[in-house]
Amino acid sequence: MTHTMQAIHAVGSSITGTAAGVELFTYVYHPDTPVLESPKPYLHPIRTLAGDEVSLFRPHDHVWHKGIAWSLPHVGEHNFWGGPTYVDGSYVQLDNNGSATHRELIALSSQGSSLRIAHRLDWTSQAGAPVIDEQRALTAVLIDDTSWVLTFESAMTNVSGDTLYIGSPTTKGRPNAGYGGLFWRGPRSFTGGTVQAPQGTGSGDDLRGVRAEWFAFRGRHDESGRRSTIVMVDDTANPQHPPQWFVRSQEFACLCPAPFFSEELAVPDHDTVRFRYAVVIATGDHGDEGTAHLADLGRSILSRNFAPPQGVPS
Repeated sequence: MTHTMQAIHAVGSSITGTAAGVELFTYVYHPDTPVLESPKPYLHPIRTLAGDEVSLFRPHDHVWHKGIAWSLPHVGEHNFWGGPTYVDGSYVQLDNNGSATHRELIALSSQGSSLRIAHRLDWTSQAGAPVIDEQRALTAVLIDDTSWVLTFESAMTNVSGDTLYIGSPTTKGRPNAGYGGLFWRGPRSFTGGTVQAPQGTGSGDDLRGVRAEWFAFRGRHDESGRRSTIVMVDDTANPQHPPQWFVRSQEFACLCPAPFFSEELAVPDHDTVRFRYAVVIATGDHGDEGTAHLADLGRSILSRNFAPPQGVPS
């Protein structure tokens, strides 16, 4: 493999990572998002090295779903997911849609087969009160001619003045709806695709809530008929590892390692909680064994000792 990663920076808006003539991803760090969709950075479009798009943006059924995003529906009284909040058995639109807003870019560098982005964000309530100070880093690494890996690192410091309880609709009483965390929404053509965990394959609806170190989604594209695979890997140091997973395949395609699926995480004021993930984006369907190997590749990338710039979580 002789490909190199390069960055195209639309200053004040987004960063696009390219390789082999393909725009592999665009990280929109300063989006123009309506308040009711809880504005936050997101990755879309995301593509394989073959150029196939493996993300979906603002689907009509859940307009707050945007490619891959760090989305949390219950952070104390705040909704950083988007849309209505689950309260007492139903979803209610409240004035609690917070924003995760870009403050400053700390690093943007490419070297050979990798590209690294780091920045700081202010999480604020809908009224503008400070809630979380986040430092985030993303790294894209080319593996071979068919696969690349995105790592996502977040250090979230509670600056709200009180303990924050981070949860999900399930912790608020809705069964098997523990979404929240690093959330991927796949193309519509992936609906009905194959979901795989270390325990085996099945439908996302059957495997939802399972605890596992990784999950994969194997889908097929309209028009080209080609297949692609997404594997998400949870870092062993993450809270609640291995997490329960929020997964769907019958209604639509999504994956989410959900550390707050069925248990709230208490973060005292001024405490910091850290998360790391690897997302493998691969051309083709690699079968059961090949997909497990892709998860191993993601794990190996997570185990590397990156040298983050000063002030960025390692």
